Amino acid sequence: MSADSGRHFFKQAGWLVAANLGTGVFMFAVHPILSKMDPAEYGVFATLLKVFLLLGVPAAGLQAVFALQTATAKESAAQADLAATLQAVLRAAFALWLLVLAVGLVASDAICTTLKISNPAALWATLGLGLTSLWLPVFRGTLQGRQDFAGFGWTLMIDGIGRFSAVLVLVILLHGQAASAMSAALCSQLAAVALAWHATRELRAVAGGTFVWRPWLARVLPLTLAMGAVAFISTADAVFVQSQFPKEITALYQAGVIVGFGLSQFTLPIASVMFPKIAGGAGGGADAALRHTLLGTAALGGAVATVCSLMPTLPLRVVYFRNPDYFLQAAPLVPWFAWSILFLVLANVLVQNLLARERFAIVPWLVLIAAGFAVGLWWVQPKLGGMEPMAAFRLVVQVLGAACTALLGTAVWFTFRRSGLGDSSSEASPSTR
Repeated sequence: MSADSGRHFFKQAGWLVAANLGTGVFMFAVHPILSKMDPAEYGVFATLLKVFLLLGVPAAGLQAVFALQTATAKESAAQADLAATLQAVLRAAFALWLLVLAVGLVASDAICTTLKISNPAALWATLGLGLTSLWLPVFRGTLQGRQDFAGFGWTLMIDGIGRFSAVLVLVILLHGQAASAMSAALCSQLAAVALAWHATRELRAVAGGTFVWRPWLARVLPLTLAMGAVAFISTADAVFVQSQFPKEITALYQAGVIVGFGLSQFTLPIASVMFPKIAGGAGGGADAALRHTLLGTAALGGAVATVCSLMPTLPLRVVYFRNPDYFLQAAPLVPWFAWSILFLVLANVLVQNLLARERFAIVPWLVLIAAGFAVGLWWVQPKLGGMEPMAAFRLVVQVLGAACTALLGTAVWFTFRRSGLGDSSSEASPSTR
């Protein structure tokens, strides 16, 4: 990769970092507002945001597979097939959402009891978010694969701006609680879907393509399993804590979760630039894209994690300046979250690199690590009741840290164990041999 292309890479990455930063600023601005809610309601809201992400696990591979298919659709026939695929998957995702919605409504009482939800409307808004969690990855993957990073970035920005604006109306002006906050998230996600729908209108209008489910599923399944495993590791602990601890104190754990989320906003967008460049290229250019991504992610993430370790109260004071006395109790958790999430996002870079090259041998190991994380949470669960709350929270985040460390170590091994960084042939999928 030449110096000019390197500058172009970081220009694109810089826009996505700026878009994610802008989104993160607006989404972070939501939390100082919501921190004045009853702590139990704030804990419910933060947990339901993670439930929303878990609802998207079936679609975890969709952004990657559409980015991959779009990046390689150079000919008109391939673009027509892409359009047919896009339309078919959107319809199937809608049908799946209807099924999830029906199950959620039937089991609503049990879910509300487990997660300490006092107003069922919060659950209904979360179930509504299930549709956007299935559709947005499809649209964003298409924009990512086309390297339309402007459109991709604005789907992120409108989500953050819309959520902040809706929270001002529903929570501040109308004095809502967790249900209103989740409704605000639903409004912003629907706006992002509308924008992405408009940005992909020309592609969806291409006619004459064909779509066959079986080979497409064979391609998307390893991507879904891989990205779903990463998504599970990044979300399951928050839901676990909400179900195991009194609702009056879970907001303290969620505060640490939010700090980790903030770190990811600086780093994940760089991998979004890398993926289509690797999927659509080869050799030295693809390897340079990976090096640039690792460098940018490690530099940004390492700086943030170091600050969080040296001054753990700083991010809490920034996010929760309207109610600092309560949330500063979470300071001992901040370094643990910061380094765990840094390891997670570095692993995500390497995993996306492997997936873009269709090197799928890592996938069963990612699923095994996710299962091990679930087992780890189950193993510590009996110990938590007899522990002081912050010590118990620290134990949970240490289990998260162990899973993130295993994830990074495994990703490093599968990336560098063969003949070198640029060797993508040794583990090519059967369809590419």
